[in-house]
Amino acid sequence: MAAAALGAAYVIALVLHLNPALPLHPAQLPPLITTVGLFYFIHLTVIFYILLVLRQLLAREVFSPAWVSVGVLVWLCALAAAAGATLMWRNLLTFALVLDEPTATALQGSAVVLTATAILCVGLALFRRSAPAARATWASLFVVIILGSAAAPLALRGRGTPPVLEARPIDVAFDPARPERSARVTVIAIDGGSLDLITSATAEGRLPNFGRILDAGAVRHLATLHPTSAEAVWAAVATGKLPQKNGVRSAGIYQLAGDGGSVQLLPDYCFAHALQRFGFLIERPHTSATFRTRTLWSILSTNGFSVGVVGWPLTQPAPAVRGYLVSDIYHRIALTPSGIDDPSAVYPPELQRDAFAAMESATTDAPVVTISLGGASVDPRHEAPARTDRVYEVIAQAMARARPAQVTLTRYQCLDAIGHYFLRYAVPAEFGDVADEEHRRLGSVLERHYSVIDAAIGRAMASLGPDDLLVAVSGYGMEPLGFGKRLVERVIGDPEISGTHETAPDGFLMAYGASVARGRQQARASVVDIVPTILYFLGLPLGRDMDGYARTDLFQPAFTEERPITFIPTYDR
Repeated sequence: MAAAALGAAYVIALVLHLNPALPLHPAQLPPLITTVGLFYFIHLTVIFYILLVLRQLLAREVFSPAWVSVGVLVWLCALAAAAGATLMWRNLLTFALVLDEPTATALQGSAVVLTATAILCVGLALFRRSAPAARATWASLFVVIILGSAAAPLALRGRGTPPVLEARPIDVAFDPARPERSARVTVIAIDGGSLDLITSATAEGRLPNFGRILDAGAVRHLATLHPTSAEAVWAAVATGKLPQKNGVRSAGIYQLAGDGGSVQLLPDYCFAHALQRFGFLIERPHTSATFRTRTLWSILSTNGFSVGVVGWPLTQPAPAVRGYLVSDIYHRIALTPSGIDDPSAVYPPELQRDAFAAMESATTDAPVVTISLGGASVDPRHEAPARTDRVYEVIAQAMARARPAQVTLTRYQCLDAIGHYFLRYAVPAEFGDVADEEHRRLGSVLERHYSVIDAAIGRAMASLGPDDLLVAVSGYGMEPLGFGKRLVERVIGDPEISGTHETAPDGFLMAYGASVARGRQQARASVVDIVPTILYFLGLPLGRDMDGYARTDLFQPAFTEERPITFIPTYDR
């Protein structure tokens, strides 16, 4: 139990490192200990007990009582410190794009401390064997090492940095509208799209509109963020800045029990998200106030461009724009008793009834994608994604008719939700346990959802003018869940899950238009390159504080030669 308590303390220290705004205060620690600490203490106690039982069964000489033996504690604490050090090093690499420099430096120092602790514990165990009579000496050294290993990470982390107030830069007034330009930009944002699946389908004559872009447009793999949540990725896409600048580091905010504050980042590689699954933490969604920097639609609105945004994360409540904006949770708010009169999810409020009428029209249509489970009832979570995308697609079309915009952004969520459950049937060779009958019946489900987006791309292509630009961007990809994770999900999670984006698989960037240079290059773009590229295409300067670059390699030389890249210090003033 002592070693389990030490291991739990290391995890608590890691959580504090990943969330530097959480104050290290006596009033804040008990909720953290009774949630995160208790969860890991219980599980580590079971793990260490199993290890001791196995040792007893396999050893030539048994020891007793194992749970109070200092010699055993030395080895168990060495194991706990080694695991804690590995966990810190892995999280330091995983969250490199999310952590600011002081936080990363402190976490690195703590990882070094735990590495040294593991080495010292092993050395102490060997010293004990060579000098058993010096029990008092090595026991005292052991206590000092363990207490120091628990205190040092907290000292390196510090008392915590005051959180930045969650507030967007205020757009006092929009600049006068620019004279109507001929160039328009259409952005189709896709959750969980895989370029490999698209390439395979187009090679066999399916997904024709994706195929047209592959043949006549520009295509790049797109590096994404880790942790790979839709909220953090699309926040980076919308701002051109990494999480430490835009303020969105995770899928939501995790509330500790009682009044223990909240955290944004949970450690990876230790099943920390089970804390939410088992009720130790409560997830609260981000709002549009979480942004600490300006978004593309804010920048364009104040520079005279009209914009239309539909279904984008972190747009609730809907901010003011020059054009229209419909939040990604509108379909849920509109169905509440007061939803028809709640203006928080739609801007401007006078378009509320147009949006509601469009949603009603979409929900009365036939199912967008039908799923056959051989007579079994279909889980509603498998039918909802395509229906939700259809709702926002119809809303986007209605908004565009009511208030045409020069730059439109529409997000499609269905590939992520469906990919988690149907990827195994689409690529059975990656799993090895898919029956031929299952592949025949369910193998096309995921591709039929790709077809929904392919049709949307076709409609966007048909409406393009000679100076327009179409951008299809998948913020992150989808890949098979590892064998070990599949086993865990079958035991304590969801046995049907087969797809994941935990390891940040690449998304893709596709561009199509008269000014686009045809070709597919091996060089990867990044999710933070989207905003700088659109600003460049529209003739606006880039903010020097943006982390992304204008992808001039997407365009033909005749276009780039006449349009140099210009800069301003920032758009946040």
